[in-house]
Amino acid sequence: MSIETLGLRESKKRETRQSISDHATRLFLTQGFEATTIADIAAAARVAKKTVTNYFPRKEDLALDHQDAFVASLADAVRGRAPGETALAALRRAFQEAVEAHNPVAGFAGPEFTRMIAQSPTLTDRLRDLHDLRQDALAEVLAETTGQSADAIAPRAAAALLGAAHHLLFRRIQELTLAGHDNTEIATVVTAEAAHVFDLLEPALGAYAAA
Repeated sequence: MSIETLGLRESKKRETRQSISDHATRLFLTQGFEATTIADIAAAARVAKKTVTNYFPRKEDLALDHQDAFVASLADAVRGRAPGETALAALRRAFQEAVEAHNPVAGFAGPEFTRMIAQSPTLTDRLRDLHDLRQDALAEVLAETTGQSADAIAPRAAAALLGAAHHLLFRRIQELTLAGHDNTEIATVVTAEAAHVFDLLEPALGAYAAA
């Protein structure tokens, strides 16, 4: 099989995946996540139900399509910190960059999508799980960078504090979105509130895990 043929197949797979995701999002927003079935999505995308589940094993995966980036976000920020930069400083900087970019990973999902999540017990539970997975990934990186074992209490405690701060700020963005504020207004409010949150962590983690 030629490289060109392989490239075309991969391109076709990406197009199919994106088409399924787009149709699923439209249906979720118009009729609700819980009321939308895999059969509905397959019919809208003109593919078999098995094709949908091959690309997205769980229905939640169709709605939360940034979940891999979300889970890795805190760990990636710490891995990519500058020489001499601490974990807290790197996460503080990365969060502010995400706020300035109105990044969906930080919580800027728009009113319709945010409302859809808030109204779905399944998505609310899954999002809570993703916050836990993100914290676990951060704990692993903190253990690596401080030369401790994966089950050491210090990196897990630091990750719990940092993860809780980010979870709080994520929920705050959701609250402001549902209250009718636009992204620019939300960014202004959250920038000030995030500074206060990270300042509270400074005495405990200000010097922790410097690169």
